[in-house]
Amino acid sequence: MKTPKICILRIEGTNCELETSFAFTRLGASAEIVHLKQLTGAVKERERRNLKDYDLLVIPGGFSSGDYIRAGAILAARIKGALGGEIEDFIENGSPILGICNGFQVLVEMGLLPGFGFAHEKGAMQRVALTTNDSARFECRPTFIKHENRGKCVFTGGIEKGSILKMPCAHAEGKFFIAEQEGEREEEYIQLLKESDQIVFRYVDPNGNYAPYPWNPNGSVYNIAGICNPEGNILGLMPHPERAFYSFTDSEWSRRKRKGEGRKEDTYFGDGKKIFESALNYLQIKDKR
Repeated sequence: MKTPKICILRIEGTNCELETSFAFTRLGASAEIVHLKQLTGAVKERERRNLKDYDLLVIPGGFSSGDYIRAGAILAARIKGALGGEIEDFIENGSPILGICNGFQVLVEMGLLPGFGFAHEKGAMQRVALTTNDSARFECRPTFIKHENRGKCVFTGGIEKGSILKMPCAHAEGKFFIAEQEGEREEEYIQLLKESDQIVFRYVDPNGNYAPYPWNPNGSVYNIAGICNPEGNILGLMPHPERAFYSFTDSEWSRRKRKGEGRKEDTYFGDGKKIFESALNYLQIKDKR
């Protein structure tokens, strides 16, 4: 079986590509950090890359292009303008795309999430945005997210429904917002997401209860922390799984270790590993078809 090839996109301002690369490499994949210009051909021939040569695309966290205009807006426009057709072919082939934090913002700006316009014959339905936190400040804190997906999302295939994962968030514009319009209320849009099995993660407190700030760090509607597209091969989430790949990066690790608490299997890997592992398992199954 071939080694999965992972393309981790970077431009000016992205800052989480290295940790993301380490996570996939640690699990046996071949991960390459690729500048957008390498995909668009604006480099020397030997440095050029083709998106179709990769099995999975990651748009990592950071502040692409300084988050001017809106978070992720410039990178989204650059990708759509230069690689729109290639991205569409990549998705239709069933190849996964993961957007973490700023990457989630990019996927929403591109219209790939929630993705109704691409998958349903209902016309333009892009009423979702990731906007300024209710606290009006940058929130960097541990978060607990509950896995809500019923099995569609390829990035959570190895995670039991109802499981609670812990990983940090770090953003100023992470509030999942739904614009109401005449004839369709916010609740109806949420119901559509639920029926399509697109709500993947929701913010909870340590006991698994849906709770407001600070457990919902940005004020997201319905405590939404991550969603997938209708087909399940695109995931966007605000918390950072690459920063929770190893257990020793957890905010409580030294205290738990000192007290001898926690499960034995948690002594090395953190909850973030499960997302990367699920994606690679999916690629293995896809490769066998």
